[in-house]
Amino acid sequence: MKKLRLGVFLRSIKLCLFLGLAALVGGFFWWRWAVGAAAPKLKIEEKIFVVDRGESTSSIAQRLYHEGLIRSSLAFRLLIAKEGFGKRIQAGDFRLNSGMTPLEIAQELTHGTLDVWVTIPEGWRREEIAEKLNSEFRIQNSEFLEETREVEGYLFPDTYLIPKEATVGAIVKIFLKNFDKKFDQNLRQEAEKQGLAVKQVLTLASIVEREAKHDEDRPMVAGILIKRWKADWPLQADASVQYAKANQQSVRQLADNQQLTEWWPKNLTKEDLKVDSPYNTYLYRGLAPTPICNPGLASIKAVIFSQLTDYWYYLSDLQGQMHYAETNEEHAENINKYLR
Repeated sequence: MKKLRLGVFLRSIKLCLFLGLAALVGGFFWWRWAVGAAAPKLKIEEKIFVVDRGESTSSIAQRLYHEGLIRSSLAFRLLIAKEGFGKRIQAGDFRLNSGMTPLEIAQELTHGTLDVWVTIPEGWRREEIAEKLNSEFRIQNSEFLEETREVEGYLFPDTYLIPKEATVGAIVKIFLKNFDKKFDQNLRQEAEKQGLAVKQVLTLASIVEREAKHDEDRPMVAGILIKRWKADWPLQADASVQYAKANQQSVRQLADNQQLTEWWPKNLTKEDLKVDSPYNTYLYRGLAPTPICNPGLASIKAVIFSQLTDYWYYLSDLQGQMHYAETNEEHAENINKYLR
């Protein structure tokens, strides 16, 4: 009986060893197959593969498999873990083909993206955007400014994934397409209900963007500006004077071959408030001829859904806090209290 049990035990051991060996051999050949190119002998066609920001390795592996670029998503994940590539994979566009091995694909995803992430902050004027694009793409400032002469305010501030080889025209189209997406038909209809054209919304929003630091202040500031505009009062917005002053400085400095670095000059003087420019809303009533910067969605919505109050005046103190007044006398008191 004992001999019978020993025989069964030995046969079980042999079977386990055989199965283990078979699994090792099978695993070895599976791994050799899985880490090979998906289609090494076929006609190779390049594909543009996009990795989204924050996308998981599992998601990337699944999409590579479904697009026929790798043979096994599991093997790709194991390879990524083995090589320590997980945290090095970049977001962007990549040129890949089925003749590449998973290791070559993984290495490609860690460098060499075809695109560049570019962030355009709210409230930048197009000259500032030109300087940013010049540093990222070596695009000439003058070329961008020529292309965007009529679209100040429409260059929607956001974070963009832009192809490295994109032309100026292509980049501007990316900005404008995003603007149309964000300033959608619903917002346009709401603006129309308020009797506001798109350009008027953007011109007011551009001033709100520069004048109000906090989102909660913007609808009230917008309401005051709209009240003054409709009552034929001068808007008296410092941001418009900053824009006008920088314009005049840039003309002088470009003539002297100097580089302008201060697009929003601070500490405006009484003389600055007299600068002769249609953008000077202290001298000229009505809206500025164009937006003075490219406002974000919060400022655009603040104009469309402005808050009506009894206030006619506002000022921002040195900490960016807003103070409102109904009369000129109250406004003068706020100036003495918070700015002097």
